[in-house]
Amino acid sequence: MVITLYQQDILWAQPEANRQRVEAALAEAKCNIFVVPETFTTGFGDHMSALAEPQEGATLQWAQRMAAQHNLLFVGTWIVQESGRCYNRLHWVYPDGTYDHYDKAHTFRVSGEADQISRGTERVVFEYKGWRIKPAVCYDLRFPKWLRNSGRSEELRTMNYDLLLVCANWPASRREAWNTLLKARAIENLCYVIGCNRSGTDGYGGEYSGDSAIVDYKGFPLHEATGEQCITATLDKKKLDIFRQHWPFYLDFD
Repeated sequence: MVITLYQQDILWAQPEANRQRVEAALAEAKCNIFVVPETFTTGFGDHMSALAEPQEGATLQWAQRMAAQHNLLFVGTWIVQESGRCYNRLHWVYPDGTYDHYDKAHTFRVSGEADQISRGTERVVFEYKGWRIKPAVCYDLRFPKWLRNSGRSEELRTMNYDLLLVCANWPASRREAWNTLLKARAIENLCYVIGCNRSGTDGYGGEYSGDSAIVDYKGFPLHEATGEQCITATLDKKKLDIFRQHWPFYLDFD
């Protein structure tokens, strides 16, 4: 599996310009999955709900065109308004135009996100090209129980995903936590972890160092980003399966 992350310098509250920026990055990509940061069309802030789109709005239609044109799975979050509520919704859009989503479960109360964005309640795992993928959004990364790689309570000795995929707007002031938690989630869940963060400066003057990374199941970064750039890595499912067979730590999960 070849995966590309775009560590985007998001333009504040400019959805069309941000889509154009991503489209330019996609033109150079050669991958199976292309990932952009959390709220890649708007940036993360108080303005998000005002810029919320209907589910079948401009960004979804654009993402469907991009996925079809480049024959890849497109992954990213944008704010969706549905039934009178707003959600920070992570979408994965298939090349044939079909899609599904995960709503961010842990809205960031410190920033006020929880006051305007409704929490998701469903744990989700989806499959693509033989990989089981667990989506998560930014603040979710701090909650290991929510991301635990196991089945239902009566099936604790199983593994239900191979790749944890996190889209984020994680500021430079807390970069050490970001870098540490990506590795911790990989080690404890015996899985690859993808962390796609933004770079640059937001509309409040907040700085983002990016630190997007592709981390293997041992906690070693395969690739790390600096500045606004794309990074690409090939993930090896066979090596992951061999590692799990040799070190079946999941048999002793609590």
